[in-house]
Amino acid sequence: MKVSIFGHTIKEEALPYLQALIDKLTEKDIEICYFEPFLNQIKSVIDLKNNVYSTFTLEQKLSLSDFLICIGGDGTILDAITLVGKTNIPIIGLNAGRLGFLANNNFDEVHQMVNEMVKGNYEVDSRSLIEFITQKGLFGNNNFGLNEVTIHRKDSSSMVIVHAYINDEYLNSYWADGLIVATPTGSTAYSLSCGGPILMPTSKNFIITPIAPHNLNVRPIVVPDSNEIKLKIEGREELFLVTLDSRTETLTSEDEIILRKAPYDLKLVRFKDQHFFKTIRNKLLWGSDKRN
Repeated sequence: MKVSIFGHTIKEEALPYLQALIDKLTEKDIEICYFEPFLNQIKSVIDLKNNVYSTFTLEQKLSLSDFLICIGGDGTILDAITLVGKTNIPIIGLNAGRLGFLANNNFDEVHQMVNEMVKGNYEVDSRSLIEFITQKGLFGNNNFGLNEVTIHRKDSSSMVIVHAYINDEYLNSYWADGLIVATPTGSTAYSLSCGGPILMPTSKNFIITPIAPHNLNVRPIVVPDSNEIKLKIEGREELFLVTLDSRTETLTSEDEIILRKAPYDLKLVRFKDQHFFKTIRNKLLWGSDKRN
């Protein structure tokens, strides 16, 4: 078995857990491929057990790995999506961040996690991706995201106007600070903070959520992801920002955006007793009395 390890930075207090992970992988005769900058960061403070299969960079797509272990928070997993692409390599999130909706394995569980991985005691969840299309080909070959596409104003405090169409049928013109089109996975991210609903990860929908809309009667709307969404932008300024998960590009009012469900999914590993309902109860403190 071969696994790849991806991360950006790791706190000093987490190093013993990372060492435990590498020790356990080595014990199970699992070959390890490292993200090169991460390897350069840890090799002086971690005993790698001479078990370095190979390295990879952000410019390289992964191949020949059975799993990709992401060490960090949900943002690290979002960055890793471009490495996985269409390969169907399952991602295991090891939470070294804060909230951790996607990276829902804790550092103190690494022994059990590796044991269950080797035994095959896990499920692989398919998470739909959103595909971003413009005539300019913004975002290149990495024009897909797991959480959301967001339109923002850029150099002005003035609102933008985003005209939205569903299958070429006019939906609405949003006068707002911006507009979010989120996947079910992204329903617990930026869209949630702007008043959007929470969707089950397996829901086949998109959420269109305005950011601070001028008209208070404008509310988020859920549409089936079999539909194509078209966006056109206008405002006082010539340039606008568009983000695709954690990546950003610049748009003009001449650009037309097409959004649709990507033709492939992201695979996330879920171990025993990990369920979406349990995750949102724990992360959002549902059912907890925190008044004391």
